[in-house]
Amino acid sequence: MNIPKLPLGSWVEWLEQFMTLHFGPVFDFIHAVIGGMVNGIEAVLTVVPALVLIVLIAALAYWLGKWKLALFAFIGLYLIDNLGLWEQSMQSLALVLAASLLSIVIGIPIGILCARSNAARNIVTPVLDFMQTMPAFVYLLPAVSFFSLGVVPGVIASVIFAIPPTIRLTNLGIRQVPEELVEAAEAFGSTPMQKLVKLQLPIAMPTIMAGINQTIMLSLSMVVISSMIGAQGVGAYVYRAVTQAKIGDGFEAGVAIVIMAILLDRLTQKIYKTKN
Repeated sequence: MNIPKLPLGSWVEWLEQFMTLHFGPVFDFIHAVIGGMVNGIEAVLTVVPALVLIVLIAALAYWLGKWKLALFAFIGLYLIDNLGLWEQSMQSLALVLAASLLSIVIGIPIGILCARSNAARNIVTPVLDFMQTMPAFVYLLPAVSFFSLGVVPGVIASVIFAIPPTIRLTNLGIRQVPEELVEAAEAFGSTPMQKLVKLQLPIAMPTIMAGINQTIMLSLSMVVISSMIGAQGVGAYVYRAVTQAKIGDGFEAGVAIVIMAILLDRLTQKIYKTKN
């Protein structure tokens, strides 16, 4: 018995055409907002001389961590500048920061909603499973279709790929708050918002920060993939090196990405520990 093939691809293409036709102004607005955000972050990062910014980041690392982290920050960032990849690294960092900020702003409220509603969690969890298992390259297709080429579709694809950890761990952190503490807060007349802000979020913050840390790392992992659709930065150097078989250039760009990844990972881990 031959079962006809489901025209799933045709349905998806019809949906893409429908959304492009009827929601074009919405996509244009999102494109303008995200593009302005990335350009603003990049302008801040590039307007300061490289050596000055290196010293400032090293000082931040020393304040948050120890002298070893500060030394690594100074040597690592100076190496990026020495390799002639400073401007490209700042472009990539602007993309990562924009995608991470959007993921946090969107993800934490969704995580809170999932923690307070089992129905919401049951709806969101399969969507997150789909987002995390779908190959990252697939996200580039609708992103390019709706937002054309450039850095904006790269940010959109990065948000879709990187947001699940923030949602999952925000939900997990709030649900792990001891029920006795929640009941005590209710007994003292706390409103739901007071319980959330003064009890649940502070206790869940280490778990939430772990999710944010993973989101930042996943956003950085999308730098090279985003370069395939026109996003500039270090990822473009890696992609060009792969297509032209330039091993040396690819290694240098890869080292720059590794340095940024280690710094972002260590600094985000230290931020919450310093506050506490």
